[in-house]
Order: sequence, then structure tokens, then C-alpha cells
Amino acid sequence: MKKLLIVESPAKIKTISKFLGKEFKILSTMGHVKDLPAKKVGVTIDDKNIDIEYVAIPDKEKTIAEICKAAAVSDEIYLAPDPDREGEIIAWHIEQEIKKVAKKKAKIYRIAFNEITKTAVNEALENPSEVDLQKVSAQQARRVLDRWVGYEVSPILWTKLAPGLSAGRVQSVALRLICDREEAIRSFRPEEYWTIAGLFNAAKGELEASLTHIGKEKAEITNKDQADEIVKKIKKANYVIDSITDKERIKNPYAPFMTSTLQQAAFNQLGFSVKKTMQLAQQLYEGIPLDDAKTPVALITYMRTDSLRLSDTAIKNAREYISDNFAKEYLPKTSLVYEKSKSKTKAQDAHEAIRPIEASITPERVSRYLPKDLAKLYELIWKRYIACQMKPAVYAQRQVVIKGDEFTFKVTGSTLIFDGFLKVYSGDEDEEKEQKVVIPQGINAKDAIKLDKVNPKQHFTQPPPKYTEASLVKEMEKEGIGRPSTYATIMNTIRARSYTTLDTKKKFTPTELGMTVTKLLTENLPHIMNIKFTALMEEDLDKIAQGEFERDELLRDFYKNFQEDIALFKGKDGKRIAEPTELTCPQCNEGKLAIRFGKTGEFLGCMRYPDCDYTSNFKRNEQGIIELVKAEPLIVLEEPCPVCGKPLRQVNGKFGPFIACSGYPECKYIHQIKASFPCPVDGGDVIQRRWRGGTFWDVETIQNVNLQFLAILKKHHALIVHCPS
Repeated sequence: MKKLLIVESPAKIKTISKFLGKEFKILSTMGHVKDLPAKKVGVTIDDKNIDIEYVAIPDKEKTIAEICKAAAVSDEIYLAPDPDREGEIIAWHIEQEIKKVAKKKAKIYRIAFNEITKTAVNEALENPSEVDLQKVSAQQARRVLDRWVGYEVSPILWTKLAPGLSAGRVQSVALRLICDREEAIRSFRPEEYWTIAGLFNAAKGELEASLTHIGKEKAEITNKDQADEIVKKIKKANYVIDSITDKERIKNPYAPFMTSTLQQAAFNQLGFSVKKTMQLAQQLYEGIPLDDAKTPVALITYMRTDSLRLSDTAIKNAREYISDNFAKEYLPKTSLVYEKSKSKTKAQDAHEAIRPIEASITPERVSRYLPKDLAKLYELIWKRYIACQMKPAVYAQRQVVIKGDEFTFKVTGSTLIFDGFLKVYSGDEDEEKEQKVVIPQGINAKDAIKLDKVNPKQHFTQPPPKYTEASLVKEMEKEGIGRPSTYATIMNTIRARSYTTLDTKKKFTPTELGMTVTKLLTENLPHIMNIKFTALMEEDLDKIAQGEFERDELLRDFYKNFQEDIALFKGKDGKRIAEPTELTCPQCNEGKLAIRFGKTGEFLGCMRYPDCDYTSNFKRNEQGIIELVKAEPLIVLEEPCPVCGKPLRQVNGKFGPFIACSGYPECKYIHQIKASFPCPVDGGDVIQRRWRGGTFWDVETIQNVNLQFLAILKKHHALIVHCPS
């Protein structure tokens, strides 16, 4: 009996093939095989139906044909793309194609496994099911919503701002978070405040405590004069230890990783971008060769999950490892169970948390086989998994309260007395560290204590911090925007479209274009830019996946309001948007300068154009105030233009500096760098080109390129070559 197993990623084939017999043939879809058409919306909606048009992705016809050829001679066909909505739609698309060619008696099954192990794969094969059409409907709804927003809104942005811009249902809301934070930073005005610390001389050492109350009121000191007056009074008082309170503080272990928490921890502890984390996790899930270079071993469970749940087998495995490798006091009497907020739907708990396949496969064991970054991520996942089943850490906490006249000082110190789970996993670097305060031994309540020194200190309130990838993921999850599996794509898109940049500290800063796009969309499309609306939409998509809501009902409700907003947006003045500023044009002294967008980016231009043609580059300072930037002087070269004889000059263009005629626009000569070798086809010149990716040589028109010529290209570090003749 011939059997066909279809997976999503080709990297899984080697890992799975070692579990299955020779009767199985394993093929990969290599991701999605069908999608909406590229050059039209592909969705029609009328009073009765919503029809979705799918076409084969251009480079996937061969993949579909190969799978269908194998399916035509198979008796049993198992659809095994990833266990999520995207995997479900892939399974559904492949099933539609297979049904056209499969034998009449052939059986088509849908199987899914959360980990690529022999046990999991065989269990899936023994318990096959069908494609989940509710999950398919949820994915279709998401895809249609995203297509409507992208195809309807983006062309309006091209008209009103600049060509090549894009809008996205979730992408634009994520960008809004960044822009709103930037507005808050720009409008922030620091406020002064003071703290006062007292250095007290105890019997067996010094003790520093902070002023917390004056009388019954909290000590709130707003200026130097007030601080100085209080310091004078503090120095005159006599002090006594009012109370000493001892108690234990428990710090519970962290839950095992789900996608969003893994992304945050990998960023904070390892410095990995969200995209990199997901790429590495995918490799660990699909399998990495260890002892046998020809046999990949899956190391972690599925990495796209919103669940904190661990299977009974996984819990038992972790507890056995702890029992065998740690003292008995580290293992709790009962296993620890983690749950997400009750507000989350069951759709988000479809899989286990992210964990190692086997606790005995320790980071030390695999580190010699894995590249450095893969080893680091595996170690992070392994430690969090083991630690989540260990006992809490315990701190001895002592608080000392000192009083003198109307002044109350307090100090709290903590001492770790049992490390518990911290023996394995210490937590994220961005979390608050334990306060290291040494409290002298031998002090007692009601003892007199001498004040040696008073230390007043000035502070200023700080603006809210810019988002990092980790903090943006945390905020998006908190607000219910998107899903963790989409975060990497969202962040890449808003950077690729030049809506944001990352500074040297890996923090997001919106560009002028990003701020303007966000303002424009928020004013004209309030529904899709509403954070709460976007979060509710995610909940409705989850309900569709659970069969609690109809796909078409959601789409119709959205489409009605969306079309009303789009009609108003389109109907407004079709002129290019210019963002007015308060700056007066220095050339005409009449018009105001406005931020405009051109092919090379944003610039300031006079609003009296064409009567005044003044333009200038600009920048914003830390307070968001616009400052004019003087244009760099033209670099005129001694070499004359070979066409008109005028001097050549160096010009800064979209893709970097180049040399052109100073007589432009009358003379459009641009200097071209020629290769030292001729075109092998007709002997013409080979010209160096520039684009956004750097410098290259264009080979598209070359036919029959021989090995000798390729060697020349390699010698000149050429990627592509173009013969202009």
C-alpha cells in the first residue's frame, strides 16, 4: 500500500523519514501553494455570497504538480502542514488539488503533531482527522480583511503622499503604537522632584534609609528650597528605630515559553530580533543533526503557540530530570500548572507551550553540534522549561522603620535564602533586580540611632521609553493586536516601508513619513486604526475558528463600515498631503514651510509653491522641534562633461553619490563605471549600476555566459552584469 505524507517545510522531511516505513513518500508544499491573485482584490461580495478567488502562487505550479503526481498513485494521503490556521489553509488547498487526481478509493486525512518525534508522528497517523473547515474559515477571514485594507487603502496613500506606500489592518495599528509613544515623548515636560536619604550609625554598622513620610503625609518634595528647609529640620531631630519587620518573600517560577514571551526573552537576554528568534526556533523544531550528521533530531515543540499548557508527559519528564539532578528540596510535591488570562479564548490554547522534546537533551549535550545562536536559544528554552517545574525562590526580607520627630525613614533589604528555580533560570535582564541593601545585625526596635549624614538628591521625571522589539511585542500582546506568529512580519514591514527606524539602542523611532501616514489614517479610517476594534476583531477570528461565529457575518459587518470610510477618504481633496509647520519660509518671508515627501525622502517646502520654490532638508531635535539643515555645497570636479563640456559635479542621489553634468537638466549626462572586461556576447561595455541593495552588475541580457566569464565576474565581485548595447 502506497502512502503519501505532505508536510509544510522541506526541512522536516529528513527528520520525519527516520520514523516511517518505506511505504511512505514524503513531500513538502514549501509553504503556501495558493493565495489571492496578485493584481486584483480577488474577493467579490454581494447580497448573497462572498466569493474568494485562489490562484497558484507563481513559483508553486511545479510543487503542486509533483504532489498531485504522487497522490494519483497513493492509497492513503496524509496532510500534515503545521498545526495552526496557516497550516490548515495549506492542507485545504492541497486537498482541493489532490481530489482532482486521487484514486476513487484513496483516503485523504489531516494529521497534526506538536513535536516531530516518533511517538507524536505515529500517534497522529493512528488518529487521523479531516481538514478543520472552521480554522480554514478563520484564516480566510483574516486574509480577506488584510486584502481589503491593503488594496483599498494603499492606492489612496500613493495619491495623497508618495508612491510605494502600504497600509495594513494590523501593521498600521502597530505603527500607531510607536507614533503615539513618540508624540508622548515629544510633548513630555520633565518635572522636578527631590529625594532625601539619611545615613544612620547603628551599633554594628551603617544603615541608609529613605525619607518616606513627613507627619502622616508622603514626602513629596518638588524644589531645592523645600528640600533645604526639610534637611535643616531633619538634622535637628533625634531618631529611634521604630520597628523591625521580618518576613519571607516568595518568588514563583516563570511559566514556560509561548511565542510572545520567547520573543521578549530572546531579545532582552540574547539580543535576538523577533525575526531571528522565530527563524532559529523553526530550525530547532524541524530538526538539527546531532551525533549522526545524516539524521536530524527535533529539539523543541511547535514554536507558534499562545498556550502555557504542558502535557502530562512533559511535566513528568521535567520532574524526573529535576529529581535525578537536583537536591530533593528543589522538586515541588505536586506539578505546577500555568494558565493564561481567562479572557483569552480556547483557540489560543490549541498546542502546548514551547519546550524541549526531551529534558535529558541538555544544552551541554547539544552545544558542540549547534551553531552558537541556535545553542543559545535552545539553552534559554530548556532552562525555562526545567525551571517552571521547580520550587519558588525564597527571600528573607527585613524592613526597618526609623522615626525622629515628624520624619519617617524606611529601608528594606532582601537576602536570598533558597534559590529554587533561580538555580536554573534567573529571568529577563529587563526585569527589576533584587534590591541589594545590607542591614546591620544586632539592631533592635526602640534602639536609639544616630543620624550621621543627610543626602538630598534632585531628580526629574522621565518621558515614556521608546519601544524596543521586546516591549512592542509585550504591548501588542497586552492590547490584543495581531498574533505572536505575525509580529516579526509586522516589524519588518514597518521598517521596510521606511515608516520607522531602529536607533543604536535598538529602539523604534517613527520617521516623518510614518507619523504622517499614521495621522492620515487615524483621521480618515477611525475603525481600522482603533486599537480596541483591532483587538475585538482578533477575538472574533478566534470565535470563527471555534465555530462560534460565521465568517461571512464578520466580513459583511467590517466591509459596510470600511466602504463608508473609504468613500469619504477618497472623496477628499486629491492633492498631495503636506504637513504644515510653524516655520516661516526664509526665502519669501510670507509662506509657512510644510513637510513634503519626494522620491528621496521628506523635505521642507514653502506652501506658496510654485510662487516660491524654497526647499530644505531638516531634522528634529530630542524635543521634536524641527531644525533646518543646510544643504551640502556642490562638489564641482575639474573633469569636463564629455557631452556638453560643462564641469562635472558629485551629486547625492537616492542610492548614494554619483557623478553627473552640472548643466542638468539641459544636459542629462551621468558618469558610468565600466568593467575592465567586455560583454562576452557582443563585446559591448559592461556597466556598474546602483539600487537600494547596493552596487551590482546586471546579467539579465547575457546569453550563454561561459565559465571563463563567470570567473571574471567573481574576480570583480560582480553579482549581475548588464550589456548596454
